[in-house]
Amino acid sequence: MPHISVKLWPGKTEEQKHRLTAQIVKDLMEITNNSEESISITIEDVEPDDWADKVYYPEIVANQDKLYKKPGYGSLAQ
Repeated sequence: MPHISVKLWPGKTEEQKHRLTAQIVKDLMEITNNSEESISITIEDVEPDDWADKVYYPEIVANQDKLYKKPGYGSLAQ
């Protein structure tokens, strides 16, 4: 039962969010052999001024051991 949580800066259209959702679902089904019914996805807009406190430190820095793709910004940039 995969659940994916996507956090983005505001400004993406509903169409972009639906296209992103459809692509993630397609790839999850293909790669993990899950059914569409087992997949859920949330998309949350996070203001740029809130990114560090709401996303970067609590979800990225604090979970480096679970991070499969590091960002190219901040202290984790490679």
